[in-house]
Amino acid sequence: MSLTLTVDGDRWRRHLRACADATPGLVPVAKGNGYGFGLGRLARKAGWLGLDTLAVGTYDELPEVAGRYDRSLLVLTPWRPFGAALDVDPAIARRVVHTVSRTEDVTDLLDRQPDARFVLERETSMLRHGMTARGLWAAAREVAARPGAKVEGVALHLPLAHGAHLTEVRRLVNDVVAAELPLETIWVSHLSAAELGELRSAYPDLTFRPRVGTDLWLGDRGALRVTATVLDVHEVERGDSYGYRHRTAPKAGHILVVSGGTAHGIGLEAPTGDASIKARAATLARGGLDAAGFVRSPFSIDGKQRLFAEPPHMQASMLFLPHGARVPAVGDEVDVRVRYTATAFDRVVLS
Repeated sequence: MSLTLTVDGDRWRRHLRACADATPGLVPVAKGNGYGFGLGRLARKAGWLGLDTLAVGTYDELPEVAGRYDRSLLVLTPWRPFGAALDVDPAIARRVVHTVSRTEDVTDLLDRQPDARFVLERETSMLRHGMTARGLWAAAREVAARPGAKVEGVALHLPLAHGAHLTEVRRLVNDVVAAELPLETIWVSHLSAAELGELRSAYPDLTFRPRVGTDLWLGDRGALRVTATVLDVHEVERGDSYGYRHRTAPKAGHILVVSGGTAHGIGLEAPTGDASIKARAATLARGGLDAAGFVRSPFSIDGKQRLFAEPPHMQASMLFLPHGARVPAVGDEVDVRVRYTATAFDRVVLS
């Protein structure tokens, strides 16, 4: 009676090991809902892989991973002189590596914790967080004046598009070199293996550490299966009423009640970054279905995505199955296509 993520454990672990072996300096990322697996499970797997640093998204996520992983913890959200960043458990403070993206925060952090470990984030074309070249030089002067400071590199958070970053990264790395910072590590996101290889050849004195989340944990989708349970089945004729809103059946068929609703993330569609003509056409098509009272659900029966009978409920959804289609029995499982990073599973079953 659950929305369940079932993992082929052997296959998933083989993928994790292969990814780690093929990615020198790998820093696994565990943030948000833990890519559907949960933060604790990913923390344990990072330790199992023997990796020396685990990245989390926010300071609030530290307690969930710190007891399950005993090495360095890099926080990706930049340090600020307020909120959870000031409440780090003293027992793990020496393991935490802060990200600092403003020159004034270097001063404030070191005033509060003179031996703080941190990386300096350089602004990229993503324009999310980061210092300008001038800010990086100012930070370098501040670090030089603080003998206890433990600056552990510069971070570059790049856009998702692969294969187009080398020119930008070279320019940014040259800024790092010009700042004469006492470091040898560049922490990067969203670079391809080929790009990393070229950078390592071009800058042999620097260590490039890729921070990887999706490609590591979700890189072999064939090892993962998401299923919902059929909770009830109701035969309906055309015009019969059903659901919270008393909609009427457009034709004869069955109403299926399945586990999984808005509390799990079902039906809560995140914005897509795909701007292709095909993607736009799909959006228009979905809009047309919605206007007519039909919305394609992520639940599949016999390989076909079925329509929502009405908007999903909090923990269950109602589907319309037309006459002539195979009708699952109560207790049967049906496949669900979800966005793992936006879904809360009731159960994760790891074989």
